[in-house]
Amino acid sequence: MQTISKSATTPNNIVIVGGGAGGLELATKLGKKLGRKSKAKITLIDKHRVHIWKPLLHEVATGSLDTEIDGVVYRAHAKKHHYEFQLGSLVHIDREQKRLSLAPIYDDDGLLVIDQREIQYDLLVLSIGSVSNDFGTPGVAEHCSMLDSKSQAQRFQQKLLNLMLKKSAHENSEALKLAIVGAGATGVELSAELNHVVDVVSVYDRNANEKGRKLHIDLVEAGPRILPALPERIASAAQSELEKLGVTVHTNKRIIEATRQGYTDSDNNLIEADLMVWAAGVKAESWLSDCGFETNRINQIVCQPTLISESDADVYVIGDCCHVEMQDGAKVPPRAQAAHQMASVVAKNIVRRHEGKEPIEFVYRDYGSLVNLSRFSTVGSLMGNLMKGSMFIEGKIARLMYLSLYRMHQMAIHGVVKGPFIVLLSQISKIIRPKIKLH
Repeated sequence: MQTISKSATTPNNIVIVGGGAGGLELATKLGKKLGRKSKAKITLIDKHRVHIWKPLLHEVATGSLDTEIDGVVYRAHAKKHHYEFQLGSLVHIDREQKRLSLAPIYDDDGLLVIDQREIQYDLLVLSIGSVSNDFGTPGVAEHCSMLDSKSQAQRFQQKLLNLMLKKSAHENSEALKLAIVGAGATGVELSAELNHVVDVVSVYDRNANEKGRKLHIDLVEAGPRILPALPERIASAAQSELEKLGVTVHTNKRIIEATRQGYTDSDNNLIEADLMVWAAGVKAESWLSDCGFETNRINQIVCQPTLISESDADVYVIGDCCHVEMQDGAKVPPRAQAAHQMASVVAKNIVRRHEGKEPIEFVYRDYGSLVNLSRFSTVGSLMGNLMKGSMFIEGKIARLMYLSLYRMHQMAIHGVVKGPFIVLLSQISKIIRPKIKLH
């Protein structure tokens, strides 16, 4: 266990980079524990103005979730929860001087809004998440959509709406073809959500789908089955539901190129597509190793069990950019529940650091996996102390548990008093607005 020097026990300037699930929860906790009592200055930095829970980005991409209603505005949230918010993109970390460099901000016309800035810190927490890993596949960056951020999801939604409008304008047009590479949770949930969107659009536009379905989805996975990180029973149930929806599932199929026409596999077959999505893997930002951190093959920062970086005692790391091993030697998976648990441990360790106490170690607890197939079905498994092993669940119970994960996140960032009102307002808004965002 790492010993904390006396000079490092009371960091007064704590900076968190990344306002995802873990980063925002951590800022909220530290604001309550330290910021409100003026024991420390808490600053959260993010390149977006609004927070969206990353597991729901596929719903933003299809218009099922409206970020203007369901998003959390960082600046307003910071005011209420006793921390400061800085809009900006981190481009460099000077660990010797304990200084961060943020890129300049320009408006849509290319005019400078804020020049490059430098921010000092005593203690730094990196929670910058992950980005899609194209594994160097030719054409992916040019021709494929990725769903790593709110802005990417919104661009995909606009492309989808435009293509659906184009198809509906021609009575005898062919089905809209979408191809998704990567059959993890994002690819599987997006496939189901797209089917739901076509059904909903047909309600608002009678020309959009006169004969029923005018959508064809290819879901491509390089491995032997979909949802490779989850139990086989969940994968089997999910694939069965997708096939009922008309999704064509390809397994053991490796993509070697993306073009305007679609994906080319290793057998030189073309999977035609009007719109392509790449969701085949994740990695951390490559520039992290340039800052002198010890990183693994996907650029994650290697950390001690206390979630302190192996390279710097004044840097904590949480979420998808953190590499920490479990007791059995396996790596903690890049999942929202891991980020949530890491945020709780780091919040405790920073408070303990203020009190001159030793840090506690992070122990990952897998509470199960749930895959939401839009309104059609939800499947998953639950784990816990009340049962030995895991329990397979599906249908309405699984859907309720899936929704509860997001509600827990809302409670963590809004509090147990305001949280229920946020949930209630969200439910009321669904009654008066369209079922999907149509603009």
